[in-house]
Amino acid sequence: MKSSNAYRLSPSPSSPPSTDSSPVQARQLLRDFLTWLRIERALAQNTVQAYRRDLSFLLDLYRSESPDESLPQWLSPATIAKFIRLLSEKGLCETSQARHLAALRTFCRYLVIIGELPRSPAEVISQPRRWHRLPKVLSPERVRELLAGPDGSTSLDLRDRALLELAYATGMRAEELANLKTADINFRIGYLRCIGKGSRERVIPIGSKASQALQEYFHKARPDPQNTPPEFFLSRQHLPLSRIDIFRIVKKHARKAGLAGTLSPHTLRHSFATHLLAGGADLRSVQEMLGHVDVATTQIYTHVDISRLKKVHHKFHPHG
Repeated sequence: MKSSNAYRLSPSPSSPPSTDSSPVQARQLLRDFLTWLRIERALAQNTVQAYRRDLSFLLDLYRSESPDESLPQWLSPATIAKFIRLLSEKGLCETSQARHLAALRTFCRYLVIIGELPRSPAEVISQPRRWHRLPKVLSPERVRELLAGPDGSTSLDLRDRALLELAYATGMRAEELANLKTADINFRIGYLRCIGKGSRERVIPIGSKASQALQEYFHKARPDPQNTPPEFFLSRQHLPLSRIDIFRIVKKHARKAGLAGTLSPHTLRHSFATHLLAGGADLRSVQEMLGHVDVATTQIYTHVDISRLKKVHHKFHPHG
């Protein structure tokens, strides 16, 4: 693995930490950090851009407050606490504040790695308290209504039906669906290979209904694989669908099905996990299929099902 010093242009490993006070040095540190995230940490481009957005406010605060110090010199528990306080004053919710602080913690750890800081000043800052919002989940009946929307009368309908069926059958993220290659699907054994966050690979069962919809799209509507991109889901112009395209397709069919509220590919992912656990699937298997690194992330879906059961109890029990 390359040295982390490869992802910064100044100073060299033998040089003392930089004391350049110009904003140029701060911007360069951020650029090097984002390159490190992409190459060393193998984070997806969307995630890297999220880090860039979250840290841009920190750079604005630094430029407005400290013209005579380098960014690493300026960083301290006091300035980081002020940073978090200003996020609250700007009206950011607890979740957004926690995300900004997580980005800052990672940035400070990077500065320690490359020798710009002796220790991370962010480690002594407490994480903002967050309420755990339960994800939006559709009932099995509402999922069936959504999946019945594309009737297969056109090539695009066949594609959309395959896309919706696969999203619900596998819990794949929008970006994972967009990046799915034809070669990643094995119809014979009913599994596909998915490349998820951090380039982590997992194998997911497809399910009979999704497999049937995929094969129908592949044989009847998808252009010849020899003359098209390797991605499985293609646009009308035979180009790979983007993550945004997939969001639009899901929203379009949600409107047609009369489903109120915001609905996205992640709603189908949440529904996939919740329905599996409600049907008796074990938590570790669902974690593996979702591609979660930490099982604690998957555990929220057990709370979703408990919440649903409480609503049922309250509605139907005589003393509810």
